[in-house]
Amino acid sequence: MKTYKVMIVEDQAIARRLFEMIVDNSDDFELLYSVESASVAHMYCDRNCPDIILMDVIMQDRSNGLEAAARIKKSHPQVKIVITTSMPEVSFIDKAKSAGVDSFWYKEADSEEILTVMRHTMEGKSVYPDSTPVVTLGNITSTDLTAAELDVLRELTKGASNVEIGDKLFISPTTVRTHISNMLAKTGFANRTELAIKARLEGLVIPESE
Repeated sequence: MKTYKVMIVEDQAIARRLFEMIVDNSDDFELLYSVESASVAHMYCDRNCPDIILMDVIMQDRSNGLEAAARIKKSHPQVKIVITTSMPEVSFIDKAKSAGVDSFWYKEADSEEILTVMRHTMEGKSVYPDSTPVVTLGNITSTDLTAAELDVLRELTKGASNVEIGDKLFISPTTVRTHISNMLAKTGFANRTELAIKARLEGLVIPESE
């Protein structure tokens, strides 16, 4: 049986150790590297390329797994990459596909085992969830918000003003204010600060700078 070399890129010690144990206990995968930051992933690939990478998205050092995946795919297109995340940020799946990521796995919501995803990925299959996990936000769920509202909400979590949000999204401050008012009415939150904090804590929207 062919054995595939694995690199784990995960900043959370418990999750990293769990992935290490899963790989160590498998017959067809062997651990090559296990690192805490996406910022060094490309360097390790240049040194000794793995066959497959398990890559988290948001790291404590502010490095970004999606950005690292895109860099690796450009210089090492043969390397398979599986994005692993517990964040239900709605843009992650599309960004992963744009980066050339082979497969995508939710740590807490996906019913399919990570080893199964890895094996399918090594067979040349692309494994993606049908949708992001649904989270509760006040009186509603995340599916009750429109794409435009989510875009505004993502900028709102940065503490941006209506003018700043409008400039970023190429819409008027009045339109921004309308979206925020609609979200407050839907969720039942008292103000924009509470809305932004709750959305960020749930991982529903994550600013691009993080």
